[in-house]
Amino acid sequence: MRSLIQATLLISSISLLLVQAATCHQASPLYQMTNEELLEIIEQAVRDNVTKLDLSNKDLTTLPSEIGQLTNLRSLNLISNQLSSLPPEIVQLTNLQILDLSSNQLSSLPPEIVQLTNLQTLNLISNQLSSLPPEIVQLTNLQTLNLSSNQLSSLPPEIVQLTNLQILDLSFNQLSSLPPEIVQLTNLQSLNLWFNQLSSLSPEIGQLTNLQSLNLWFNQLSSLSPEIGQLTNLQSLDLSFNQLSSLPPEIVQLTNLQTLDLRSNQLSSLPPEFGQLTNLQTLDLRSNQLSSLPPEIVQLTNLQSLYLSSNQLSSLPKEIRELANLKKLDLRRNPLPIPPEILGTKDLSEDPGDVNKILNFYFRVQDPAETEPFYEAKLLIIGEGEAGKTSLAKKIKDENYKLQANEKSTEGIEVIRWHFTLPNGKDFRVNIWDFGGQEIYHQTHQFFLSKRSLYALVADTRKENTGFYWWLKVVELLSDKSPVFIIKNEKQDRQCEVDGGQLRGEFDNLKEILATNLNTNRGLAEIKKAIQLYISNLDHVGTPLPKLWVRVRAALENDSRNYISVEEYFTLCRVNNLIDKKDMLRLSSYLHDLGVCLHFQDDSTLKHYVILKPEWGTTAVYRVLDSQTVKQELGCFTKENLKDIWKSGEYADMRDELLQLMMRFKLCYEIPGRHDIYIAPQLLSIEKADYTWDDRNNPALHLYIHAQRHPHPLYCRDASLD
Repeated sequence: MRSLIQATLLISSISLLLVQAATCHQASPLYQMTNEELLEIIEQAVRDNVTKLDLSNKDLTTLPSEIGQLTNLRSLNLISNQLSSLPPEIVQLTNLQILDLSSNQLSSLPPEIVQLTNLQTLNLISNQLSSLPPEIVQLTNLQTLNLSSNQLSSLPPEIVQLTNLQILDLSFNQLSSLPPEIVQLTNLQSLNLWFNQLSSLSPEIGQLTNLQSLNLWFNQLSSLSPEIGQLTNLQSLDLSFNQLSSLPPEIVQLTNLQTLDLRSNQLSSLPPEFGQLTNLQTLDLRSNQLSSLPPEIVQLTNLQSLYLSSNQLSSLPKEIRELANLKKLDLRRNPLPIPPEILGTKDLSEDPGDVNKILNFYFRVQDPAETEPFYEAKLLIIGEGEAGKTSLAKKIKDENYKLQANEKSTEGIEVIRWHFTLPNGKDFRVNIWDFGGQEIYHQTHQFFLSKRSLYALVADTRKENTGFYWWLKVVELLSDKSPVFIIKNEKQDRQCEVDGGQLRGEFDNLKEILATNLNTNRGLAEIKKAIQLYISNLDHVGTPLPKLWVRVRAALENDSRNYISVEEYFTLCRVNNLIDKKDMLRLSSYLHDLGVCLHFQDDSTLKHYVILKPEWGTTAVYRVLDSQTVKQELGCFTKENLKDIWKSGEYADMRDELLQLMMRFKLCYEIPGRHDIYIAPQLLSIEKADYTWDDRNNPALHLYIHAQRHPHPLYCRDASLD
């Protein structure tokens, strides 16, 4: 599995980079310079004795011989052209110190270039070089050589004679090894080898004692030689996206290391000596197989950023709290008893949660006296009208329930509570949400489709169209891919074939396809067993929650009111000793997902209220949609209509908020230019309006997309490939 993930990451990354490279070379330039214009620029530059000339992004295919007249030139920029060769006269630029030929079409270096003996920087990024001429050794003053994104499979041994080199970039080539003679580059400070095919590093690399930065991202390294510990001046080491299963003990000799990236390897542990890297400021261990951290991590007193997402950590050493300089701690996608609201957003490209909140919560729930395991979840039963959703809900709660000949269809939502006993003897509470099946109600379902839930899509086998795709897509989009079953309600034992293979290929959260006859209870036991299995294995189940959270949750559930203001909610929290306001909001978000209450924190109007009885909100909405007045007006209504529809005391004081609830979920829209007049599109006539588009005064809309070239887009490395 691990190799498959690595291969997928590799293929995805290569595809992305190749697309970027293709865009870089193929995008049309902003301006294509003519030869006459180029000669005029050169002549003017000669007259002005310029020392710096920028000819980048001009779509040049050749350089005129007159370029050799610029004998005072010290810097020449030829980035992003189409040069496949250079004129012999370029050797006359004897004062040239910087030459940038990135993003051209050079397949070889012209012999003349080696006569530019004053050259200090040579950039050849994104060309088509497959080899280097041995004569390159004549560039004895070269300090920076950038050969990234070419087709080099080997290096000439002579390259090691460039003894003044300080920066050597060989990234994104096809190197499978380095010549042992590379150790002669004793002044090298930065060596970039990312995205090659290196399976090992020669022990001689330890002799590059002036090296400060070594980048080996995305190679095939399965081990490191002990000699790496000799690079005592190293400040940055990137070993991410390799196949390392262990680190040599000698790595702790890199005492000047400030940044260490070990992301996406196969590390299952860290050596205790790791704590000797006392200057480390950033440590990235994402996407490994770590199940624990050594207590010695406390010795990393300068650590500011620690990335541990996507490992197998189920516990943390208490010493981690002593890292006083820690500003970022990423523990997402680990089996730790910490709710996602505290760990941070699911998007790993965004910053994680607050370090103090994460650690305070974790160590608080480690005390059994302060926590209580949480065994509760939400089962949502969805599907078309009269499919048997209500019958299934009642049968799950009570197998002896007798089906009614004309079972009343659910209007809105009914919540049924069901308990079963876990293997550990704990009581598990399931909140079964039975959704009304009428099509007009479908849009309101999105109020309650939440993560940390299990879904059952009921299909009536007497009907041909069960809308599998639509329902499964809605669940996928609105529930964070919570697990879902398809329940085939085989009334009168009429069987139905479902193409499970095709549906699972489209929806990987589809877990089971089960059949039942609810009248005879055939298949009911298997359905209940499957529900118990999947719902008890949801990520949040069994998580120790602070007893204060559990106490507030009970207080909310026992409150007889339909809603309370957010200030009343805060007061209730304080009464139950939950003091921190951020904790209060995390709890309301958590309970929102579980369906205990509704708190839309990101809505400027609705955030001021906590709806304690979700059914109350939907009933209010349905009163509008079921209103004969509104139906007669084909969904059109005013605020005056709402005063009449919501005239009872339970709604009168919340009309604006309930209207906002409808607008938030696109159940109605205010008609532009008509103040306080709204339309519910579900009630519009299904007949097509008789309207002909007049395009005489409506010119066609044109969309222009311009892709701007960058000299080296491959440098835009995605730091969150995880």
